[in-house]
Amino acid sequence: MRAERFTGTDLAQVSERARSVLGEDALILHGRANRDGGLASVEVLAATPVTVARARARLDALPLPPVFRRDDGRPYVIALVGPTGSGKTTTAAKLAVRPEMFPGAQPGLLTIDTYRVGGMEQLATYADLAAIPFEVAYDQREVPAAMQRLAATCDVILVDTPGRSPASAALTERWRTLLDAVRPDEVHLVLPATLRHDLAHHFVEQYRPARGHCGASHLLLTKLDEVPEASGVTELALAVGLPTRWVGDGQEVPADLKAAVPRLMGTFGIPVDTEPGWVRK
Repeated sequence: MRAERFTGTDLAQVSERARSVLGEDALILHGRANRDGGLASVEVLAATPVTVARARARLDALPLPPVFRRDDGRPYVIALVGPTGSGKTTTAAKLAVRPEMFPGAQPGLLTIDTYRVGGMEQLATYADLAAIPFEVAYDQREVPAAMQRLAATCDVILVDTPGRSPASAALTERWRTLLDAVRPDEVHLVLPATLRHDLAHHFVEQYRPARGHCGASHLLLTKLDEVPEASGVTELALAVGLPTRWVGDGQEVPADLKAAVPRLMGTFGIPVDTEPGWVRK
C-alpha cells in the first residue's frame, strides 16, 4: 500500500501537514517519536481512504459458499500448498478442529504428505482428538477412493500436501498431477511471514496455475508472531497479489488462526472492529 511519511518536531503539526497534502480525511496509520543526536522528531505514516480501500480490496477473498456441498453431493475442497516448514499441517488442523470455521458443516482431513516424518501422525492425532474423519493417500491412484470415503460424511475436505518445492520439470508435473487429483475448489499457498519478498514471488511462480493444471488461488501467511515489523507482513501480502482469507499468528491449535483482512489492515492502524465478522470471510 502506497502511503506517505511526514516528519517534524510536533505530532499535531505533522498530522496537520499530512492532512493538508492528502486531504482532511487522510488516515494516520502510524506515528512514532525518534531521537537522533539528542534532537527529538516525530514521524507519521498517512494514506488516503481511497488508498486504504484499494489495499483492502486487493487482499479480500470472496466469501465461502453458504452451502458447501454441490448439487451432485461433492464436498468443498480446500488444499494447502507451499514450501517445507511453512505451517501447512498445523494450519490444516486449525481449520478442521475449529467448529465455527465452517458453520453447520462436517470437515474432513486428507493428507497426501507422506514424505515428512511425523507430519501424517501429527494430523492424525488432531483428527482423532476432534473426531474428524481422516484419510491418507500415498499416491495419485489412492486419491479418488480416499475422497469418496470422506465425501460420505464430510461437507468440507481439507488437503495437506507435500512441502517439497519442485526442482525439476518432472517433479513439477508429478506434484501438479497429485494436486489435480483432489480437484480443489481453493488452493491456499501457505508462506511464512518471515519470508523475503523475492522468495515469496519465487514460490508464487512455482505454484501458479499452468497448462491446465490447478495452482494457488489464495495466499495464507503464517508465523505473523515472528515478524517484528507488523506492517511489513501486509506489504508482503499486497506484493504477492493473491486474495487472502486467513492468517496464522502462532502454533496454538486452533486459536492462532485469524481472519486475514482485519488482522493485516490492523497493522496499519485500521481498527479491527470496523471490519466485518471473520468466520465467513
